[in-house]
Amino acid sequence: MKDGPVENGICSSESIHGGTDVWSSKESATASADHLVVMVHGILGSVTDWKFAAEQFVRILPDKVIVHRSERNASMLTLDGVDVMGERLAEEVIEVIKQKPEVRKISFVSHSVGGLVARYAIGRLYRPPRSENEDDPSDNICEENSRGTIYGLEAMNFITVATPHLGSRGNKQVPFLFGVPVFEKAATSVIHLIFRRTGRHLFLTDDDEGNPPLLRRMIEDCGELHFMSALHTFTRRVIYSNVGYDHIVGWRTSSIRRNSELPKWEDVVNEKYPHIVFEEHCKACDAEQCEPSSMEDDGLDKLEEELLMGLSCVSWEKVDVSFHACRQRFAAHSVIQSDLLDQPLWIS
Repeated sequence: MKDGPVENGICSSESIHGGTDVWSSKESATASADHLVVMVHGILGSVTDWKFAAEQFVRILPDKVIVHRSERNASMLTLDGVDVMGERLAEEVIEVIKQKPEVRKISFVSHSVGGLVARYAIGRLYRPPRSENEDDPSDNICEENSRGTIYGLEAMNFITVATPHLGSRGNKQVPFLFGVPVFEKAATSVIHLIFRRTGRHLFLTDDDEGNPPLLRRMIEDCGELHFMSALHTFTRRVIYSNVGYDHIVGWRTSSIRRNSELPKWEDVVNEKYPHIVFEEHCKACDAEQCEPSSMEDDGLDKLEEELLMGLSCVSWEKVDVSFHACRQRFAAHSVIQSDLLDQPLWIS
């Protein structure tokens, strides 16, 4: 690691191998900050996407957090597939943890496809409770790990912002296709020509070695990849979704809901945070409670329904956001990333 400049009271360091860490410039910062916040950008993004947000985090929570903006999957590397990006992110996080022995907690904040990449990475980084995994060298970082850890760290918050959790192939899941069936069908056939392997993962058309699509495998623990156990480990899971004007990721897929479950809203429900139009705390449901819906009524196909039911096995805090009265509403997919800073902070 090498020290970077101090700007506006904020200190940063740059890694030789990638990534940028930001923390308070106070003398006690590096000694007292024990919460690592990993920020992951979306497709064709870069480390600069989270620059403003990272600086705001450390201003609001001085000497408590170290924010790491991932850059192992910048630009065209985001087309290599969710799994490849997830492996890179996991390796990057391990390097950061080893370089910062003072860290005891970890949170993830991810935008768009970055949320899927983070879900894959935590599946790789998950470590079972110590009683089940006594010999794991990463397990000595955190003493309180009876519920499992993320590479030995206490898992705090898993946050996604406009992430297509149910994929992008369903009706109106990619709004700029206008919900026209012929357009959506054509997109499924050609998306790999534009977004390569990542496109196949998003549109659920991948069948590597005859396996189910990757997003389907990510709603279970799969071999050495503990996708759902890792999600369970976090104290909180929060989803931010655009109710409209997001032309890239639909409301249903980003909020993990069926059409019939999308809330009706008219007025702002939170005067302090005017873009929030609905908030919902969804409890986890077991397999017996998660009864399939009538998919014809809800616009989901069988695979999407499986994804929704699998992800509903953990609790989620769902925050619906609208920029209908904002001049930048047509850029909602990007605007929501910075608007996150105006919402209640959940980092502790």
